[in-house]
Amino acid sequence: MSAADLTPAVHAANPEMEWCPPGHGDLYPAMLGSGTLDKLLSAGFKYMFVSNSDNLGATMDLKLLSFFAASGKPFIMEVAERTDADKKGGHLAVDTKTGGLLLRESAQCPEEDEKEFQNTGKHKYFNTNNLWVNLEALKGIFEANNGFIPLPVMKNSKTVDPRDKESLKVLQLETAMGAAISSFEGASAIVIDRERFAPVKTTNDLFALRSDAYVLTEDFRLVLAPARNGVPPNIKLDGKYKFVDAMDTMIPKGPPSLLECTKLVIEGSVEFGEGVVIKGDVTIKNAGAERKIVESGRVLENTVVEL
Repeated sequence: MSAADLTPAVHAANPEMEWCPPGHGDLYPAMLGSGTLDKLLSAGFKYMFVSNSDNLGATMDLKLLSFFAASGKPFIMEVAERTDADKKGGHLAVDTKTGGLLLRESAQCPEEDEKEFQNTGKHKYFNTNNLWVNLEALKGIFEANNGFIPLPVMKNSKTVDPRDKESLKVLQLETAMGAAISSFEGASAIVIDRERFAPVKTTNDLFALRSDAYVLTEDFRLVLAPARNGVPPNIKLDGKYKFVDAMDTMIPKGPPSLLECTKLVIEGSVEFGEGVVIKGDVTIKNAGAERKIVESGRVLENTVVEL
């Protein structure tokens, strides 16, 4: 909808951009409305594991399934310890009114509280969107709420054309599937290691995932390299590399080595040569309009480079 007057957004140049996804919280009403929930229950299925498609580390883990079944819990969320790379992700919190768990997303955070929202020492655990759901309990929630599951609606400020910041300012309304944790009485969370979480939500994530900071296991899981000790590199690309096709122009000969990288910041137009190695905390700046190249084979360690 238009941010100015809350009317439906109009984009004559490409009407398809007038539509937006409802958020993955739509999973639950979609299961009910399509009849899938009843079909699964009728077929004898009791438990569901669901994950975001942008988590390349998610797998069906039989140990976790056994734990979930034995726990008797209606809903369990897999959470991981927050690092600087995860500080903008939704964190787990306790509802002071009910004592139950709830999910708090960045879109629900007022600007004045953003610094505390990203405080990884205060809010230690973030939602991986690996969820375990008791289908009978889910059915019970729908029955108790007349076919409705109470999920908070989040408001995201965007432009109707994400590649054109001058296009119509819009509000995208969506729900999150992890927010259902507050709807299940007795819901819980379990802390997992980073092997079950390899996110690719942004080009920052994708840049790291394409590097040697991640490895492919024999059973085809993408996990952090053992040398990373469970902590991903913190990547901050210039805003011009928000989209994949733009990011690809940076690494025509492949990404640099990030195995020993703590943090990499890119400011301006940059291209990496072949075999570049990044170690520690590195910032690469190019204040000019013309793209500059980091020479092949160069090793950068704990430095700021002005190209």
